Amino acid sequence: MQENPEQRAVADKILAAIEKRYGFVPIVNQVMSERPDLFIPMANLGKAVFEGEGDLEQKTRYLCAVSAAASSGAEYCLSVQMKHAVEAGATRDEVLEAIVIGCQISMTRSQSYALRRYAEQFDIELKE
Repeated sequence: MQENPEQRAVADKILAAIEKRYGFVPIVNQVMSERPDLFIPMANLGKAVFEGEGDLEQKTRYLCAVSAAASSGAEYCLSVQMKHAVEAGATRDEVLEAIVIGCQISMTRSQSYALRRYAEQFDIELKE
């Protein structure tokens, strides 16, 4: 696919802004920027989610991201989002609570699936 020079310039500008704001460019952004047509919308969505206007303050948004990263096992995202949460004013205890919430959801998701299969296997009657 031939690259659009205008999109390349926009992608490079986004990468520079990410590096300036965070001190580095995440690998996901580095790789995705190889395709500016895909990277630009993704980067704009990320900016809107974490920095856009809304009812949640930025600290809360980053704590949600910490919880989601913990739940999904996204170790690199977890490290980055914890750093951002702290920079946005989250305390050590708030970060820990967000992690524990994410882990609890992950565990109950696994239990829900596994225990349903277990009940089927062993003919345990369930009330839905």
